[in-house]
Amino acid sequence: MQFWTDEMERAGALLYGRVTYEMMESAWRRPVSGPWPDWMDTWEVPFAEAIDRAPKHVVSSTLSDVDWNAELVRGDLGAAVQRLKDEPGEGDLFAGGVTLPLALADLGLIDEYVFVVQPVIAGHGPTLFAGLRERVQLELVDRHGFASGALVLRYRPAAATG
Repeated sequence: MQFWTDEMERAGALLYGRVTYEMMESAWRRPVSGPWPDWMDTWEVPFAEAIDRAPKHVVSSTLSDVDWNAELVRGDLGAAVQRLKDEPGEGDLFAGGVTLPLALADLGLIDEYVFVVQPVIAGHGPTLFAGLRERVQLELVDRHGFASGALVLRYRPAAATG
């Protein structure tokens, strides 16, 4: 959890599709009452606070309004995301989910990929980047292992070789 808290602190803003936004909001938005819910362990609170205060951009054609420190992204996805990437400020634009990263990869808009490999074989569920139009060659720029056996692998698109 500390890894993801650090990532949230590093992010200048978050970019989610509707499903991921709604899922994260239902789990990590600070309750109107103020205190975090009883189900949340104290070691989860720093992550909750970091994601709660992070600026968010939500790509959706079905939502008419968002809050939770968020704004809707509409229209041409490539142009809209490039504008967000070009905005001044500290931190990177972090994208999450399954469908949105596929679209961003197809548009060549991902500067860095972070994969956390868990020592679990699920056998079902969505496949990341299923349907990607063109292969994206990656180069490993960092890796970190945890006592749990999980690995964080950080990649950047490899420079084109001609």
